[in-house]
Amino acid sequence: MSQPEIPLKPYHWSELPNGPVIRESLENALTYWWPRIFGYYMLNLGPLSHKLDKPHLGVNRQYSLFSEVEAHIQGELNQLPIQNVSIDAVVMNFILEFEADPYRVLREVDRVLVSGGHLIIAGFNPLSPMFVGQVLPKYQNEIPWNGRFFTPSRVKDWLGLLGYQVVADERLIHHHLLTEIKSDNIWSHALKSWLPSTGSLYVLVAKKLESPLTPIQAKRKVKQPNWSTAPSAGRAGHVTKSSDEF
Repeated sequence: MSQPEIPLKPYHWSELPNGPVIRESLENALTYWWPRIFGYYMLNLGPLSHKLDKPHLGVNRQYSLFSEVEAHIQGELNQLPIQNVSIDAVVMNFILEFEADPYRVLREVDRVLVSGGHLIIAGFNPLSPMFVGQVLPKYQNEIPWNGRFFTPSRVKDWLGLLGYQVVADERLIHHHLLTEIKSDNIWSHALKSWLPSTGSLYVLVAKKLESPLTPIQAKRKVKQPNWSTAPSAGRAGHVTKSSDEF
């Protein structure tokens, strides 16, 4: 059985349509979170995650992982060369869209992330004006429309199966990205006001829940009394003792 073809993926922000605007929007949206993420190690999956500015980050060291030589760690995202439960935070910018098995990548991330660690995912929302590029043949083979877009609800379902709590869910840039984004675009402002969930980008911040210390035990069954051996009532309401009690 042949493996699905992996589409070309972006390695630089300039390879995305309106790349500088996308980067700036993500950085602004995540400014609140960087000082609130603590730990020793952060793992940036892919070059776009590595190149994102993270001011006032509460993590001691950052490492990038992708297949290019400028990465701190070279490796495949579906088989991370990292020890179990050794990373405090993971950043994934536009990764799932360009992986043959995105859920396997999430399982690998879950394997290396510590309990209580944070996972930040940014992706393209198919329930947005970006769907126009997916239906036009002119753009279907261009980045990012050559990838597979997953709805935020589906990604959240995957995270729920892995035991994560989504603590932030935001939509950005209500624009199809096929042309230059202008700040005075009335149509984009109207779409953001009336349908805020249709932003072309989604940003999810999730926290890995702590594992229970002890397994939940089944309820104990109430033992029914054996009336055949129960003492019998005597005269005047007194209890008659059985012979073996003397």
